[in-house]
Amino acid sequence: MFPSKNAKHLRHLSRCFSTSTLRQADFTHAIVGGGAVGLAIARKLQQRDGVSTVLIEKHGTVGSETSSPRYIEEQCLTHEAQVVHAGLYYGPDSLKTRLCLRGKELMYAACEKHNVPYKNCGKWVVAQTDEQMSELQKVYDFAISMNIPIRFVPKDEASHREPEVRAKAGVLESPSTGIVDSHAFMQWLHGEFEEAGGDTALASPVTRIEAPSPGNPDWKIWTAPPSASPPTASSPTPQTPNYSAEEEGSFITAETIVNSAGNYACAINNMILPADRHRTPFYAKGSYFSYSKSFPKPSTLVYPAPVPGHGGLGTHLTIDMAGRVRFGPDVEWVDSPTDLAPTPNAERFKAALEDIQKYLPGIDVDAVALDYAGIRPKLGKLGAVASGKGFQDFYIKKEEGFEGFINLLGIESPGLTSSLAIAEEVEHLLYR
Repeated sequence: MFPSKNAKHLRHLSRCFSTSTLRQADFTHAIVGGGAVGLAIARKLQQRDGVSTVLIEKHGTVGSETSSPRYIEEQCLTHEAQVVHAGLYYGPDSLKTRLCLRGKELMYAACEKHNVPYKNCGKWVVAQTDEQMSELQKVYDFAISMNIPIRFVPKDEASHREPEVRAKAGVLESPSTGIVDSHAFMQWLHGEFEEAGGDTALASPVTRIEAPSPGNPDWKIWTAPPSASPPTASSPTPQTPNYSAEEEGSFITAETIVNSAGNYACAINNMILPADRHRTPFYAKGSYFSYSKSFPKPSTLVYPAPVPGHGGLGTHLTIDMAGRVRFGPDVEWVDSPTDLAPTPNAERFKAALEDIQKYLPGIDVDAVALDYAGIRPKLGKLGAVASGKGFQDFYIKKEEGFEGFINLLGIESPGLTSSLAIAEEVEHLLYR
């Protein structure tokens, strides 16, 4: 948080940066949200000459919400492995495709150069029916058009490589899909940001933002004092309507502000923009299932054929850095980003088991257990793949009429894969 003491300290730090022009603001850039995307943006902007950047995170550590191994759609079991997506599902003209393809390239290069653990394990997308095979053909045709590595696996080869995986109609292989230790990746991002001179403000939920005006050219940002209430469903960002004289002075100022607040990004959006540009957040909860047996244990990720209009990519099989198996997520629309308890619903559990057994019939169903849940930030009850109606793309824009405000909304999967490319996009929007 920014009680007066910390705010003054950050002001002092910010004014130690050398610049070629006089800067009145405490910071050049303020990034709200310390997940993988916010960290990547902060790192990228802080690498520019003569700038100062502050990363504002409402939790006590960075990467502890949408990007953490207990939250995100892309993860594999508890420590850490999350999927590096190939960019197969998002259509030719979407931000998701462009940034996923670029981000995948940047992520693999960064992991290799900086010793961030990763595996290029590949992914199978399996079809059991002719109808599902037609969906795989669409994915194949799109991948070929975008120069994304892709191939159909002959039946004999599929049976030899993964004998426990059922694919009655066919297998599509994505060799550039992989997994990455997301915790190590975010540690690397944060380390590079701070080594470049960036400042991090932890336990600092933003409560108020004042846009620049003719008499005040900089953004003012307040955060909750120690007495603030924790987030609730009706008020996802803590509010402190009555400030003492000391607390009123605990804001910081910045020349630009980037909203990268994940599940709370709509709340930040609504603090800044007028009512006719407010956004209503939607939350797609996904429950995950652990598997306690060591057999069957495929060596590649296994996904069912995509379902147009569905809010996710189906109850798929992922593996962690040690090769352990996990299934999920399903999709359940909930009202709050804090609704993180996995839903113990017998019908949903039965449906998940049926989905899993379609492509992995040899599992021991007694070894499958409800494990945990995650929340994906959505801008509506929209689909995850571009082949259906209502596809939701990333929203990354420089907001008209609010100079220096870059707004990121609906940054769900493939957000982690795209994070380094999103950072490039934000820098381009600010400095093109």
